[in-house]
Formats: sequence, C-alpha cells, structure tokens
Amino acid sequence: MDGLTKEVIASFKDAARKLTGPKRRAFEAQVTLDYLDGNIWKAEKVFGWSHHTVALGLNELRTGITCLDNFSARGNRKTEAKFPELEADIRALAEPESQTDSKFQSPFLYTRMTAKAVRQALIDQKGWTDEELPHVNTIGEILNRLGIKLRPVQKTKPLKKIKGTDAIFENVRQENRAADDDPDVIRISMDAKAKVAVGDYSRDGESRGAEATKALDHDPEPEQKLVPQGILDLTSCLLSIFIATSNGTSDFIVDCLEQWWEANKVRYPGACRLVINLDNGPENSSHRTQFMHRMVRFADATGLEVKLVYYPPYHSKYNPIEHCWGVLESHWNGTLLNSIATVVGWAGTMTWKGTRPIVKLIETTYHKGVRIAKDAFRTIESRLQRHDSLPKYDVLTRPQPV
Repeated sequence: MDGLTKEVIASFKDAARKLTGPKRRAFEAQVTLDYLDGNIWKAEKVFGWSHHTVALGLNELRTGITCLDNFSARGNRKTEAKFPELEADIRALAEPESQTDSKFQSPFLYTRMTAKAVRQALIDQKGWTDEELPHVNTIGEILNRLGIKLRPVQKTKPLKKIKGTDAIFENVRQENRAADDDPDVIRISMDAKAKVAVGDYSRDGESRGAEATKALDHDPEPEQKLVPQGILDLTSCLLSIFIATSNGTSDFIVDCLEQWWEANKVRYPGACRLVINLDNGPENSSHRTQFMHRMVRFADATGLEVKLVYYPPYHSKYNPIEHCWGVLESHWNGTLLNSIATVVGWAGTMTWKGTRPIVKLIETTYHKGVRIAKDAFRTIESRLQRHDSLPKYDVLTRPQPV
C-alpha cells in the first residue's frame, strides 16, 4: 500500500466514479494490481469498491475478454411487463372500437377516457381490485407507453358521402396521373380560402414576444372582408394568391385564372391542355352558367383544352391547394391582420416548397348573381364534353378559333 495517501485514495475513488462499465472495472482492477497486489478484499476495504466488480475487472484484464452489461435487465420491471394481462385489459377498454360500440356497451359512455376512468373501468369491468392496481398516475404512464395518448379531435370524417364518391375519386386519380405523365399538359389546383376579416381580431393566434399582442376583447362585425383565391401550379409547384376586396364570384375566379395564365404562359410554350383540380363549390360548379361561359371564353382565347376535374362533395380538403391555406394560416397566426396591406404583405412572405408565392390584390368590384339565360346557355353547353358517368365532375372544353 506504498504511496496510498488519503489524497491519492480520494483521487482514485473520484476517478472511478466518473467511469462506467468495462472502463471502470479495468481502472479499479489496474489500481488493485499496482497498489494492493491484486487483493480484491483490500480494494473493497481501502476504496469501498465492490470486490465482485474488482474480481470481474481482474478476470477481464487477464483473459482479454470484456463482459457485456445488460442494464435493461436490472431494476424494477414496468407494471405491464409484470402483469401482461393488465396490458391486455387496458387495450380492450381503451381501443377506439370500444368507445364507439353501436350497442352502447362502452365503459366510457358519456365520460372521457382519462387514466382515472380507465382504472375504475378495470375494477368495474375486468375484475381487478383496488389493491392490485397501481396508482392512477402509473395507469396514465402505461396508457402513454401503449400509444393511447391525449390527442386533439381531428376533423377527418366527411359530413356526407354521396353514392358516387369512390368513382369520383378514382376519376380524379386517373386524370391527374395522365396529366402528370404528359409533358404537354399543365395541371393546377384552384380554390378560395375562407374570407379574411380585416381588423384587430385575435383569431386564437400565438406569437413570440416580450408582451402579448393585444387584440379586441370582442369580435365585432368587420368593416371589410377579403377573399383569397389560390392557384397552385402542380407542374412547377409555384403558388399564386389573388386577394379580392369584393366578392368571390365566378368572374373573380376566372379573372384570376386569366391573370395567372398571362404571367406563366411563357413557361409552357408547347402546352395544349390545362387540367384544373377544384371542388364543386357554388361559384365554380360545372353547372354555374356564368362560370362555364367564362371558361369557354378562356379556352378560346388561350387555345388550350381546359379540363375541369372536380373532387367529390364534402371532400374539398383533398384538393392540393388546401395544403397551402394551412401553411398560410400557420404563417400569419398571431398577427393582427388589421389592414389590406398587412394581409397582402404577410401572404407574400409565406413559403411553399421553399418559394414565396406571387400575391396580387384585385380591387375590381364583382357583383353576385350574374347568370346566363337558359336559351343562351344551350350554345355554351354544346361546347362542353361531359364525362359519360360523371357529367358534373369531369368536363372538357375544346377551343374554337376566335
């Protein structure tokens, strides 16, 4: 034990505490060899090291074989590992199917599925006793480990599903695939965002700052609402946003389309067809006389075949442009959109696929209720080539020389 002063012993003990696993065993074994002639009992007495650990370290030094630690096998096992039947019972209670039992046999009828409710259901429904079950906090941890977590309610169920929904979706897939495979076809997605109220409205937004942004404590009727209309070029992934200070009518929609084409036609010198994905809203329905009248004129003016491919009713969220609106809402969330310039400015600073959109303000006044008389519309209808089985959801217009 020559040279083992109190200071040296303290240094060795401190160094050993900073090591783990094989490195710690090798260090303790080497110190024991150098200062204690390899005596494991002296190492335990002088340094407080476990003689089992030192003995294993000496064997590893002697043989050159390092033992692998199985830390996962140590300590107290998780409750669901000790009682597999508990996990099975929790899953049976907590799976979504049990909550939507058409026979109203769910243990959570008219109650939320909390950890406390699950624990009580285990007692009432599965025969467990209060003494057998862990604390409610542990039940909550087990639910989290099983992936049964608190989640926000998602808006994923369509309001309705009409009889032809599946056929319409299949048609959308086929037409989009054909358009994307044809270099002479451009495909765009077009739709309007919900109207934007101009004013100091909170819109339940959040923003980072030393102080909270202050909005009106009540939401009065806005003096002005803006109508964002988007066109997503699915061929180039470029986004264009048109913001109307008037109404989102059929004329506004087609005016936006005409401006978009005028700005982008140089990109597609060989284009012969434009495929437009859109929903069957009232202003751009394939039976909206003014809308179809303007689309026929657009086809004639541009020389493009125009194919309208509609998504099924109540499924407009599948239209690609809807993803852009989600990004925009997240982008300006927490901002007071209290002027037209602010709305336009924030729309212009969002990014889609790494690129900022082209944003234009449309200050034209659009009047609602513009229609084409039935007799006059017959001529327009004769220009429309409708799908045999889906006439409302797939319409082709071929151009005629002006």
